Amino acid sequence: MVSQLKYCAEQIILQEIPGEVCLSFLISGCPIGCAGCHSVDSWDAEFGTAINRFVLLEKIEQSRSLITGVLFMGGEWASEFLIPLLQCCREFELKTALYTGLDYCPSELLPYLDFVKTGRWIKELGGLEQPGTNQRLIDLRQSVCLNPLFWQAPEIPFAISLTNINKTFD
Repeated sequence: MVSQLKYCAEQIILQEIPGEVCLSFLISGCPIGCAGCHSVDSWDAEFGTAINRFVLLEKIEQSRSLITGVLFMGGEWASEFLIPLLQCCREFELKTALYTGLDYCPSELLPYLDFVKTGRWIKELGGLEQPGTNQRLIDLRQSVCLNPLFWQAPEIPFAISLTNINKTFD
């Protein structure tokens, strides 16, 4: 049983939630333990710094002019501690996001979230930038999967003859 949430990393990120600049917390105590995880240090629930409403308020105040949202990478296993943090973000009119390794978002968290990424990391399937990934990033406000926004557009040949362009507009 978790007695409090802790985080082992905090940063302001631009690329995790399209169109948002998020204050991100990597929550300690992940019970999933995906093979190939890039955040193995987050598996230990005792590692890191305690996060509660007061700590979150301080971090939001420090970065308020830069951010549009807060992303929690994990914490769904302790929703009784995560929900008050999500409520705090809403008080500041910040978007809220959760990355979970589960295939679903626990229903008690949904009313407090704008975005959720589901699915454990499977190296062979890759992350959101891979069309065949098992992970899904959902905009809950619009009920839309945002995965295609991470896919690279096919390259368009740059060498176009000015003669052909002029003929197009004649």
